[in-house]
Amino acid sequence: MAEHWWESSAQAAEALAHVVRPIERAGGLPNEAYVSHAFADWEQDVLLARSWACIGTGRRVPEAGDARPIEFAGLPLLMLRDNDGEVRVFHNVCSHRGMILVDAPQRTRGTIRCPYHSWTYDLDGSLRATPMIGGTDSHTCPSFERASHGLKPVRTATWFDAVFVNLSGDAAPFETFIAPVAERWKDFDAATLHHEARDSSYILDVACNWKLAVENFCEAYHLPWIHPNLNSYSRLEDHYQITEEEDGYAGQGSTAYRPQLVENGDAFPAMPGLPDRWHGTAEYVALFPTALFGIHADHFYTVTLEPKGPGRTIEHMDIYYFADEALDEAHTEQRRANARQWQGIFEEDRFVVEGMQRGRASPAYRGGVLSPALERTTHCFYRWVATRLLQASQANRAA
Repeated sequence: MAEHWWESSAQAAEALAHVVRPIERAGGLPNEAYVSHAFADWEQDVLLARSWACIGTGRRVPEAGDARPIEFAGLPLLMLRDNDGEVRVFHNVCSHRGMILVDAPQRTRGTIRCPYHSWTYDLDGSLRATPMIGGTDSHTCPSFERASHGLKPVRTATWFDAVFVNLSGDAAPFETFIAPVAERWKDFDAATLHHEARDSSYILDVACNWKLAVENFCEAYHLPWIHPNLNSYSRLEDHYQITEEEDGYAGQGSTAYRPQLVENGDAFPAMPGLPDRWHGTAEYVALFPTALFGIHADHFYTVTLEPKGPGRTIEHMDIYYFADEALDEAHTEQRRANARQWQGIFEEDRFVVEGMQRGRASPAYRGGVLSPALERTTHCFYRWVATRLLQASQANRAA
């Protein structure tokens, strides 16, 4: 018998039976999915490594030569921008002795040098120099094929400046993965995105499992009680649900997104040429597993979820604007107000997700129930997770 229920197809099927039911009879994931270190290790492979997972944004490596270490799914990774302006991701280890190459964000001089023995790599990952490998007077070795020992690349793609990786290397092509969301938002042009680093990014360190952050983001049911200011102009009844489980995303939209950020009522310029139907409409989509997106006529944001064990998640938010005028000095206070607004909303959610995390320690909670009218989006995410757990458990048994 498997040590854990999620490793056995029979036990997983029993534990998740109520999750995959129709929403009227469905509940949530078992508590272990939120509090167990063993489960967190398991899901790194099943939910994170086998998917296209967002690990950050390209704006974090804005110039050629910029490099940033990232830990994701238990692995040390290195995001960098190469000389052609493309974002690449490699395993952040030297091919010589496995030393971590970069341990803090930095702007390189066009190469990555190992701090241990000074082996040096180009920004395309190729191994450039191997000092004294053949002795104190020789930087070559007859038996050594330098071309075979470059940095090990990670399958990488970028969309709306969000950087995705597929660690297992065997997910469907990224174009297939992103197509449903790209089609949904085809009226928006990613090439027009602009980011102001001084006032349009922030980080929240939250004491909750990353899945609770996804569940909460998907639904609008909690707006009247948790976000009263937001609900004053974008009311719960102005929202609609987006349920696309088979396409790997779910979320909500609002037909009344018209906040007043500054006293004089000035607004950001909208994206040029945007169809009228998007003016006043906003959509918020969780692209499973780790990307949260918000799109509006004038701005777009990405929240990257960084799982840090079963009970901690770091949320990285980056806000972009579709019109370059939004980055001028005249809009400085508006940008700051917009950032404060979104940071405040996610801070309001902290109370909820951290409270649910603490509640998962109770044996009295057994997955709860869902509102068929207002929580179909959360049910989509539950089913997405459960389906992958069941598939992995069945594959374990077959192996």
